[in-house]
Amino acid sequence: MAKLYFRYGAMGCGKTMQLLQVAFNYEERGHQVCVIKPATDTKNGDKILTRIGPERETDLCFTKDTDIFTAIATDFAGVSCVLVDESQFLTKAQADQLMQITIQLDIPVMAYGLRLNFRQEDGGFEGATRLLQIAHDIEEIKTICECGHKATMNCRFLNNKIVLDGPDVLIDGTSKIEYRALCPACVEKYKKENHVHSN
Repeated sequence: MAKLYFRYGAMGCGKTMQLLQVAFNYEERGHQVCVIKPATDTKNGDKILTRIGPERETDLCFTKDTDIFTAIATDFAGVSCVLVDESQFLTKAQADQLMQITIQLDIPVMAYGLRLNFRQEDGGFEGATRLLQIAHDIEEIKTICECGHKATMNCRFLNNKIVLDGPDVLIDGTSKIEYRALCPACVEKYKKENHVHSN
């Protein structure tokens, strides 16, 4: 039976690189895959781009209104695997549709994304919360903080100062906005340095 996999980790841990490696492995062996990502992720257009260079065109960019099950069943029913980048931006219903792809179409689905938003709230990312609840297999992809310890927290910086509020979706690409993966101790250090208090 096909399974739904959720691979999560802090920013910069290599989630997209792993997705591209899985796609390459399938295709090298003569299998087709369907690579999808949310239309919310506008910084690279229709491409999936890693921080270290490798990239690929997506097969489907979905919005919050997209019925992913129907899209796969209609246009990609013959694929060997569905790979989802930035899966935290799925709606709850879309995460459930990924499960239905594994059950009704017998196609494995591997979803890659963040577990927490920059406010460290599970409910901040509807898709990630639902995937944590229903996925057959859940695995953390680890990365390190700037201090060398394990990074578990996604942090937003504005003008080099940590911020703890604002919209969940604020794509980087300007000199003012930056995201960093940090350990809890470094988050507290930056909060004290910038005189920022949690709500």
